[in-house]
Amino acid sequence: MMDIKEIKRILPHRYPFLMVDRIIECDNESRIVGVKCITVNEPFFQGHFPEYPVLPGVLIIEAMGQVGCILGMKILKKEGHPLIYFTGIEEARFRRPVVPGDLLRLELTKIKQRGDLFKFQGNAFVGDQLAAEAVLQAIMGRTEKAETASPE
Repeated sequence: MMDIKEIKRILPHRYPFLMVDRIIECDNESRIVGVKCITVNEPFFQGHFPEYPVLPGVLIIEAMGQVGCILGMKILKKEGHPLIYFTGIEEARFRRPVVPGDLLRLELTKIKQRGDLFKFQGNAFVGDQLAAEAVLQAIMGRTEKAETASPE
């Protein structure tokens, strides 16, 4: 539904902090599903942990936030690169390790919206197993048109 080129037109993030590779579902109103392919070549695996690489939980939350941002931009019908600020992370739970070779599926559902302020329920899966869950709150700040954004 949305490849990396289109994702980069929406999100300001770039390597090594772009945490979503593809959007596979989006209703543009309340639900979105994205994926992140976990590879051993990610720079954080050098230190987390060299003998047993595990995706840091905070980066799973970040990946959820980035997918939620895409949904927020679709709901608001905005273009360009938004400034996104987490305003709350609640009920975060990590259920299983995410390791190189895994395909992380990020499912977010809008719980509430007030203007540019959103609250999402996020769930991260590897296959059918729940890897992490959290309630995320974020605000979409000003946007910059993609054409005038800094080069990749």
